[in-house]
Amino acid sequence: MARDKENKKKNEWLDWIKALLLAFGLAFLVRMFLFAPIIVEGPSMFPTLHDRDQMIVNKLSYTIGEPERFDIVVFHAPTQKDFIKRIIALPGEHVAVEDNTLYINGEEVEEPFLNEQKENLQSYQTLTNDFTLEQLPGNYDVVPEGHVFVLGDNRSNSTDSRMIGVVPMEELVGEASFVYWPFDRIHLIGKGE
Repeated sequence: MARDKENKKKNEWLDWIKALLLAFGLAFLVRMFLFAPIIVEGPSMFPTLHDRDQMIVNKLSYTIGEPERFDIVVFHAPTQKDFIKRIIALPGEHVAVEDNTLYINGEEVEEPFLNEQKENLQSYQTLTNDFTLEQLPGNYDVVPEGHVFVLGDNRSNSTDSRMIGVVPMEELVGEASFVYWPFDRIHLIGKGE
């Protein structure tokens, strides 16, 4: 009788240990291959994202799909940490900005996420300094295959493709689309936002 109780208790402990190991294993797999948290550092994506916003990065998005214009992505930067920026141009596209207007392959492209910033500009201010892809690191005519061109939404305070060049797609960690902290900023982020 006492031995049965002892075995039952031992089996209970083994069941708990198995359950915990399974939970940790699943959490590790989810974190490693599907989703990961990231904390926004700095003002480069303001006003879309704020410094210290905490987000979930969908690592699976580019395993099963391709990046799209205006996706907000996390990528391994040439420095020690990951960056978070917005995809502006895709492989095979020419990018330029003139008088605060984005041009892809010579055609004007609306950036609705910048409307509020553009409305608040004084006549003497510039949101994005003029540039063409040829003037930037790499001296490309078009974004090369397997790469994307990224910019921060806070164009005057962002280290992005204007300084670091185009980003290889294999450096993309995933798409950031959900802010979960702070509570008053919880929301999904759309492409045009």
